[in-house]
Amino acid sequence: MSRIIEHKKQLVSEIADKLQNSKSTVLVDYRGLDVDTVTNLRQQLREAGVDFKVYKNTMTRRATAEANLTELDDVLVGPTALAFSEDDAVSPAKIINSFVKENDALEIKGGVIEGSVASVEQIKELAELPDANGLVSMLLSVLQAPMRNFALATKAVADQKEEQGA
Repeated sequence: MSRIIEHKKQLVSEIADKLQNSKSTVLVDYRGLDVDTVTNLRQQLREAGVDFKVYKNTMTRRATAEANLTELDDVLVGPTALAFSEDDAVSPAKIINSFVKENDALEIKGGVIEGSVASVEQIKELAELPDANGLVSMLLSVLQAPMRNFALATKAVADQKEEQGA
């Protein structure tokens, strides 16, 4: 009997560690999805480096208490799967949100972003953010804009003076 209790304690601490150490965690209700669809979702998440697990709600509730994230207990009803990402905060939300658009049966319940409990709306907002390459490209565009505008203005002044001189 003590071996089972010890295993459960290890499982709770594992879940708590994942909740605390991941950049983002998304909780979903997967009720109504067939095996092929769940396998496809798992494969997409795995390719992005996201850990997708199903735990018993009682174990997850104990882990949320250990991780000081008890606000999640309200959504831990019914079948719940957790998608953890330690590398990228956006990828689990992005993949799951796009999967929700294709499969009505999958439902986002909530999540954790950088150690803070997030609502469904916040998870969806996170999913709409561009990936790291998109953000870098946007930043470079913003940084180049003043220089580009200066070059265009200089060219316009040079063209105007050339027309006046001709």
